[in-house]
Amino acid sequence: MPDRDVLVILPTYNERENLDELCEGIRLHAPGADLLIVDDGSPDGTAAHAAALGARMGGIDVLQRGARHGIGSAYRDGFNLGIERGYRWLVSMDADLSHEPRYLVPLLAARANADYVIGSRYLRGVSVVNWSLERLALSVAGNAYARTITALPVRDCTSGFQCIRREVLEAVGVDRLRFNGYAFLIECKYHAHRRGFRLHEVPIVFVERRAGYSKNSVRTAFQTLWAVWAMRFGLA
Repeated sequence: MPDRDVLVILPTYNERENLDELCEGIRLHAPGADLLIVDDGSPDGTAAHAAALGARMGGIDVLQRGARHGIGSAYRDGFNLGIERGYRWLVSMDADLSHEPRYLVPLLAARANADYVIGSRYLRGVSVVNWSLERLALSVAGNAYARTITALPVRDCTSGFQCIRREVLEAVGVDRLRFNGYAFLIECKYHAHRRGFRLHEVPIVFVERRAGYSKNSVRTAFQTLWAVWAMRFGLA
């Protein structure tokens, strides 16, 4: 594949200490991919460190946004930039090493038979490490709820580890996606499925972050509860 076939988009906020291991892992397991760090004004110097890594390793760009706008907004900007630059496949993944770069191998391999590949924590039971029982229960219940309301034919509706064909994002219309957080991830899958694109899941093991802190919140989870109804009734 040509070097500019795949762009890996990594939203960041205070992820400086994870970047070296993350970028080296991506380069090892997806050597032809380029990386785009979308940083929301991290006070720990994430953007500057990413730029230095780019100068050393090549193929790493940094999009500095100056303030926190949320993960959905970060993916919108990253997807739009990737489409503008002509990439055929856009990969989204967390920058906290919870999405291990080794899973890029099966994720990218599955493109042969899919338009939208999802790294799934729930395809083979539950594949999550170091979560509390409460968080796991909330995630499992939230995914079951989203599947019931939206009729999405996937086990992990809220997965952020994805590989999406550019034509899917062009058809969906990235700028028409209105939600943030978990809801954005569901919304993207929902509209792709509604337009007849092929969604496919590959199993991954999700490992809770080893450094920094989670940006997820109870408020974000509750926003998702009403967002799926908005999708179901054509309000989003």
